[in-house]
Amino acid sequence: MKFHLLTVYALLFAISRCWAVSFPEDDDPINLVDYHYSKQYPVFRGRPSGNESQHKLDFQLMLKIRDTLYIAGRDQVYTVNLNDIPKGEIVPSKKLTWRSKQQDRENCAMKGKHKDECHNFIKVFVPRSDEMVFVCGTNAFNPMCRYYRLSTLEYDGDEISGLARCPFDAKQTNVALFADGKLYSATVADFLASDAVIYRSMGDGSALRTIKYDSKWIKEPHFLHAIEYGNFVYFFFREIAVEHNNLGKAVYSRVARICKNDMGGSQRVLEKHWTSFLKARLNCSVPGDSFFYFDVLQSITDIIEISGIPTVVGVFTTQLNSIPGSAVCAFNMEDIEKVFKGRFKEQKTPDSVWTAVPEDKVPRPRPGCCAKHGPAEAYKTSIDFPDETLSFIKSHPLMDSAVPSVIEEPWFTKTRVRYRLTTIAVDHSAGPYQNYTVIFVGSEAGMVLKILAKTKAFSLNDSILLEEIDAFNHAKCNGDGEEDKKVVSLQLDKEHHALFIAFSSCIIRIPLSRCERHGSCKKTCIASRDPYCGWLAHGSCGRVRASMFIGGYEQDVEYGNTAHLGDCDGKLLHLGLGNLPLF
Repeated sequence: MKFHLLTVYALLFAISRCWAVSFPEDDDPINLVDYHYSKQYPVFRGRPSGNESQHKLDFQLMLKIRDTLYIAGRDQVYTVNLNDIPKGEIVPSKKLTWRSKQQDRENCAMKGKHKDECHNFIKVFVPRSDEMVFVCGTNAFNPMCRYYRLSTLEYDGDEISGLARCPFDAKQTNVALFADGKLYSATVADFLASDAVIYRSMGDGSALRTIKYDSKWIKEPHFLHAIEYGNFVYFFFREIAVEHNNLGKAVYSRVARICKNDMGGSQRVLEKHWTSFLKARLNCSVPGDSFFYFDVLQSITDIIEISGIPTVVGVFTTQLNSIPGSAVCAFNMEDIEKVFKGRFKEQKTPDSVWTAVPEDKVPRPRPGCCAKHGPAEAYKTSIDFPDETLSFIKSHPLMDSAVPSVIEEPWFTKTRVRYRLTTIAVDHSAGPYQNYTVIFVGSEAGMVLKILAKTKAFSLNDSILLEEIDAFNHAKCNGDGEEDKKVVSLQLDKEHHALFIAFSSCIIRIPLSRCERHGSCKKTCIASRDPYCGWLAHGSCGRVRASMFIGGYEQDVEYGNTAHLGDCDGKLLHLGLGNLPLF
């Protein structure tokens, strides 16, 4: 309790100093979309309307592959044909049912688990080819995997152990992807969730993993995403920061990197373990006399091209025991690579402060490099690395520098509300000229924020909160508790101008824009600054597309200048306008 209060006071002091210098004010949204308007949007619940005897969805993940959305929950995977635009409820086109066997459920109950936990929660759904998908489920705390045909969802082959590929518990996080025919996974590998692991299996070569129970490698991680880029696979996660242990537990956000051609170490050092595992802190903070940190990564995108630069964009929040606050930060891959080429961090004794390793103390070839590439070009495989290099990487996986966010400040912050932001989706080619970046961010309170990111300047102060959408459907989605209303995933379907918003019990499909709300009011249409909307030649506000001819609409996304336009009382649509302002 004492530490908790000290932390709060320290944060309050830090915030007051930051605000005195440069801390950004929370923007009010240009438009509010209240529940009375958003309740019209189609909902998917995993069961037919009125059939309350079936269990709720228990959403785990969703993935868009071409024109199909795959939705995984408890015992089921559903497919939704994205070309069929729903008018009422969203209806699945196919359904895969994979229930745990009776014996597995009984064993689960004997281990002390509640019967609601003893099901098969689908946690891995990773395409291996255009025809096959690798699927894993918790299987009543006995994780198993199978191959299915993507087009038909038919079972194909034998069951495979899900150990180190899929968690035991639906509440545990995990990530997985195939790269060069091998499965890279990050999860917990035991029933008690004490053995967190980043693991490679299947394909050619022996299985590799992180060192077991070594807190310098990973400590109580929460895995969020994995991507393949160049010679590496990157993992994004948050964990307890071992370098911060002198001040109590703190969570830091991390990016870790592994060589795809890593073959493990020699029989003497790091055999069957990664020889290239490095990790670095992601720094999402507001600069000032005293930096204010958003330390806890919640969600991050795939690599996207923004202004021609490979970039990832993430949602970060403050520590759980501190003042609620959230930020959106972007990181380019070049800066991430630069940190991995920088200095290492070390703790010389268990009680000493962590410091940078002098460059002359780093062995050659440089730890963390890939065999046959760069400084390790002379080595055919990682097995051939000198013991000195392998021993160093075993005890020094952490980099000294943190990865700075683009322009070293967030794109967007939200600090004066009680809820935190949770998940993100980005359209980096919005508008008729595909030259704007629009960010959609979900929250704990069922709200979805739509943000125009001014990426040309990469400046926080130029980002604009276009809309705040109350997306949770109280009538059709189960529960009104805090966890029920939390947005757990977002999936962009740009081809059909839609965003799928996942809650634990339902998925809601909303359009990316609501241009029709401005009716025949040109002033509010232009002032909305929405890249998807424009004033059309026939005298109404509507969606503008890349294919529209030049001169067929008016739009002012940059400034929203309406000083030359008259007021338009009585010209707005009166369907759940919420607090739509009159400019």
